Amino acid sequence: MKEYTTEFIRNIALVSHSSAGKTMLAEALLHFTGATTRLGRIEDGTTVSDFEDEEKRRSISLSTSVLPVEYKDVKINILDTPGYTDFVGEVISALRVADGAIVLVDAVSGYEVGTELAWKNCDQFLLPRFLVVNKLDRDNANFKQALASVQDNTESRLIPVQLPWGEKAAFQGVIDLITMKAYKGDGKTVVDIPAELQDVAKEARTNLTEAAAEGEDALLEKYLESGELSDSEIITGLKAVIKNGSFVPVFCAAGGHELGLQPLLDAIITLLPSPVEAAPVVAQGKEGEVSLKASDSAPLAVYTWKTTADPFVGKQTYFRVYSGTINADTRVWNNTKGIEERLGALQFMRGNHSTPVKVVHSGDIGLVAKLSETSTGNTICDKAHLINLPMPIYPKALYQVAILPKTQADSTKISPTLTRLCEEDLTLSWHQAASTAQTILQGMGDQHIDVAIRRSEAKFQVGFLTEEPKVPYTETINKKAQAMYRHKKQTGGSGQFGEVHLRVEPLVDADFEFVNDVFGGSVSSSYMPAIEKGVRSVMKEGVIAGYPVQRVKVAVFDGKEHPVDSKPIAFEIAGREAFKLAFKDANPVLNEPIMLVKIIVPEDNMGDVLGDLNTRRARVQGMNTEKGHSVVNAHVPLAEMLRYTTQLRSITGGRGVFEMEFDHYEVVPAHITAEIIAARQKEQANHKDD
Repeated sequence: MKEYTTEFIRNIALVSHSSAGKTMLAEALLHFTGATTRLGRIEDGTTVSDFEDEEKRRSISLSTSVLPVEYKDVKINILDTPGYTDFVGEVISALRVADGAIVLVDAVSGYEVGTELAWKNCDQFLLPRFLVVNKLDRDNANFKQALASVQDNTESRLIPVQLPWGEKAAFQGVIDLITMKAYKGDGKTVVDIPAELQDVAKEARTNLTEAAAEGEDALLEKYLESGELSDSEIITGLKAVIKNGSFVPVFCAAGGHELGLQPLLDAIITLLPSPVEAAPVVAQGKEGEVSLKASDSAPLAVYTWKTTADPFVGKQTYFRVYSGTINADTRVWNNTKGIEERLGALQFMRGNHSTPVKVVHSGDIGLVAKLSETSTGNTICDKAHLINLPMPIYPKALYQVAILPKTQADSTKISPTLTRLCEEDLTLSWHQAASTAQTILQGMGDQHIDVAIRRSEAKFQVGFLTEEPKVPYTETINKKAQAMYRHKKQTGGSGQFGEVHLRVEPLVDADFEFVNDVFGGSVSSSYMPAIEKGVRSVMKEGVIAGYPVQRVKVAVFDGKEHPVDSKPIAFEIAGREAFKLAFKDANPVLNEPIMLVKIIVPEDNMGDVLGDLNTRRARVQGMNTEKGHSVVNAHVPLAEMLRYTTQLRSITGGRGVFEMEFDHYEVVPAHITAEIIAARQKEQANHKDD
């Protein structure tokens, strides 16, 4: 691969709904430009982009691949992203380092859920973009209908730069409205526009010229005077309106059959910005905000946007250089972690094929292996010019599973393996749930978690099993009660004796309070720590259903001791049993976590979502409308939300999203409490049998 400087680089992310044809379009561009000798196929698992075993098995992209395409002395770094909703983290990471995006829509399906998400994510990064109506050779393909479906759902103004030459089986190329020529097949054969399409093309050219004229005042003046612009003036104007986001140009293709490729590549080079032309990145320097422009001569600023683990090579870090140049075999400063890293060999990746390089120029994307501390989202710079590049906001993971080791050997590797998985993917997270003693892994959905677990086995040789997480219920009381317990054990020689009288009452503003209310010395104060230890041990394991006890005040008010047989262990046991008896008499209840949930859905789905919430014991707090979507705020028990990610997608066709956070604890209704206690007793009985 040649060496390319900043102005001859383009960083373009391919984004879309799943199965709109991103991977096959990228494959076709590689083949067309001679990077590969044959066109790979998803069904055969032979594409350059989907090289992981899991991707081949599922026939979908699971992570972003970097696919450099060399065309007309320009290097186009194509970032092929997953379309499936669960892997949105990969899309966000790719868009963070792209200077432009290509949004694909299927010519049959048109605007889909994934199109909406891709568009929103591009908006978040203010990225100039193309819309490509792909798969125009499919049965039932309809360019006008697909285009209208996108226009109906976005405020961006779409302007065709190409028209399809034929449709369905008759699709044979594209009509380019800038050059007013017809490009047959992949675009290498250029002919005059067929007579039957000339009128349509002229009308579309007029619309395109009007859009381009908005790019610059001088162009608008000329257009208003003469009613015409030259091809080069149209390109200049278009470039401006694309960059400022006032228009999105529309292209035609059938990537899987290599139709419409050359005009698309020409447009990427002429209309989408190089790193030099892209909007500057605002970073945080020592003195405040710094605006970074891509330049080899500027101080070093590098963002690490993706980390992967390779069983043979080890940790691999993908990075983008925002300013300065990065050289192999040098030392650099990781400003996020505050440590020095030694860079070894640098590489350019094409799928999983690497090309070693000595230097990576400003604006380019490369890879370095075996960095010890650097992870996704870190900034690498010179120690003399400290800087922090901004990290994008990733959506919160809301789908949870409890993780169990497959074998005894796997149990010691749970923590480091989960940490490494979460380092690779910032939409994954894990924690130890103290109240349920479970290891919880959180992700974007069931597919996301499933892929993570398979990766742990393939890459780290650690096997996991999953189960539904337990709800962290707590036990408490509603009234005062008291009880006594005498522990007496005589086995010859010195025995054990301790008698404890204690009172329990509800606490409002604390979890636990222990008071010594004994007067007259019937129980020595030296035994109080043992009694408290006994009470705390019961609180940990629960009384009525095996869940932790909270918000209880315990007062020891009487008891008896024996001059010879009394020991701390005797009072610990007496304290335990007295507490259990008093707790059972104090109207014990289960408390459950109540979540504050915000659900955003299309207005059409509002009725179904509210109906579903009613079955989940939800209390709706408020409803309003935001940008054509309905927003519901509700208090819902966590027990009813464990699989809501999947169910909301089902109700809304994937267009509904939600976020939730813990709000407060509330008493579980009596009939549900009985079910929970019965289930818990059954579980404990099974454990005893095991």
